Amino acid sequence: MEVAAPLLCLAAAVLVWGVLWVWGSWQRVTRPEQAGLPGGGSRTLLVTAHPDDEAMFFAPTILGLARLRHQLFLLCFSAGNYYNQGEIRKKELLQSCDVLGIPPSNVMIIENRDFPDDPDVHWDPERAGDVLLRHVETNGIKLVVTFDEGGVSGHSNHVALNAAVRTLHAEGKLPKGCSVLMLQSVNLLRKYLCLLDLPCSLLLARDALFVLTQLEAAQAQRAMSRHRSQLLWFRRLYVLFSRYMRINSLNFL
Repeated sequence: MEVAAPLLCLAAAVLVWGVLWVWGSWQRVTRPEQAGLPGGGSRTLLVTAHPDDEAMFFAPTILGLARLRHQLFLLCFSAGNYYNQGEIRKKELLQSCDVLGIPPSNVMIIENRDFPDDPDVHWDPERAGDVLLRHVETNGIKLVVTFDEGGVSGHSNHVALNAAVRTLHAEGKLPKGCSVLMLQSVNLLRKYLCLLDLPCSLLLARDALFVLTQLEAAQAQRAMSRHRSQLLWFRRLYVLFSRYMRINSLNFL
């Protein structure tokens, strides 16, 4: 017992220190300061593959950049017509963007046979890059946000967008001063830890980290709820448990 008491005290002290450290770090990352990001008023383009990507995967980034007073644009490469629901899903996307603070005039949905909503079709990175580049140049974009090479869920359409951005970057075609942030894919365990993944996110290297407050998390869930056609039982579980509804870690290209 004489040995156990000091060990218990030490364990309690370490636990308290850990909780305070995580809380302090969380408070810091929920504030607007993010090293390396363009300043307030910058024009930022979110590049997604399907309606609902913006809410399912990028809500913390969208709301975090809104804290920085970025002017947000969305380029969605398909109408999500895999089950012939394209018209419904376009309306749902606009409703979701309204909740997230992206005006309809800043939302562009691509409807092109080159980019079908189909996980078995590999989009041509060159063609996707051409479309993306035109949108960047037309709107004076300073920051592009999209998927990393893992595509979060491994969906081939997500991965193709990363390949398109990487191609533009490698060929030096992006305008001078235009940066690229990629959403970090994580393993299956971390993906469904929700806020329990916060210590791991804080410890691992990243260029930008956005963590939602309780009010912002409710806003993200409201945005996802606008995609009624997609809210099957497993996506409802996703909304409850996925870290991507609360935390986004991103890396610069």
